[in-house]
Amino acid sequence: MTTLPVPTLDHVVVNVRDRLDEGLETYRRLGFTLTPRGHHTLGSMNHLAIFGTEYLELIAAPTGEPRRTEILDAPRGLNGLVFGTEDSTSVYEALSGAGVPIEPPNEFSRPVELPDGKHRDAVFRTVRLKPDATDVGRLYFCHHFTRDLVWRDAWRHHPNGTIGVMRAVMAADDPARLASLFGRMFGKAALRREADDGYALSLGLSRFDIVTRATLAATFGAAAPDDMGRAAFMAALTLRTHSLDQASSALSAGAIDARREARSLIVPSTAAFGVTLEFRE
Repeated sequence: MTTLPVPTLDHVVVNVRDRLDEGLETYRRLGFTLTPRGHHTLGSMNHLAIFGTEYLELIAAPTGEPRRTEILDAPRGLNGLVFGTEDSTSVYEALSGAGVPIEPPNEFSRPVELPDGKHRDAVFRTVRLKPDATDVGRLYFCHHFTRDLVWRDAWRHHPNGTIGVMRAVMAADDPARLASLFGRMFGKAALRREADDGYALSLGLSRFDIVTRATLAATFGAAAPDDMGRAAFMAALTLRTHSLDQASSALSAGAIDARREARSLIVPSTAAFGVTLEFRE
């Protein structure tokens, strides 16, 4: 019997395509502490906002980089949802056995400067769903071999008070179809049926919500991203903050116009590189 992986959240990815300088400045204004620029051996570049047990990644690639066309050809915004694993080989074997379209593990690295000025390589192995598995965006697993180079305490403190990712929201014409893919990956018991044909995938203290366009519009209104005619897309992140007042102060300092609601702050996608950001305590 195939033992499917347990869904755990490793990180979420915001695609800024070839505009990493602008993305860095935008997310600093949003109140995030960003790591120094990383350069992957795969040809991509990134900055990270490190939280308690997961992180947000700004990903980009140089114009014309042939190895990362999946970054340069995709719209800006939330484009990757990444699960954690300590055994990438077993994940690949289990999902292959379950008939999930999955690519073999791929190992890569990026150099990290240490406080003493020396360098070490942060090493990762990813297991990605094949591009034709879903049109919602990139879904994959990340196996960290050098976690101490990523989760450094100095990077975990953010002016906006963010301490974790509460949820990621996907919108789809047919939520059941996307939910079926997650059911094949993790087992149907990992999914919960929501109202209006929506679904939720639990990942520890976080979750991934799959909703209809109507539900997305009712939740975020004009702050929601443009669907660009896509049948399914990643739309929003809900971030847990120490304090809404702290988050509000950081956004004001960055000249970010956010909508204050009873229990949340909502930043429109137009102010966050194509992804709606919601802050909650």
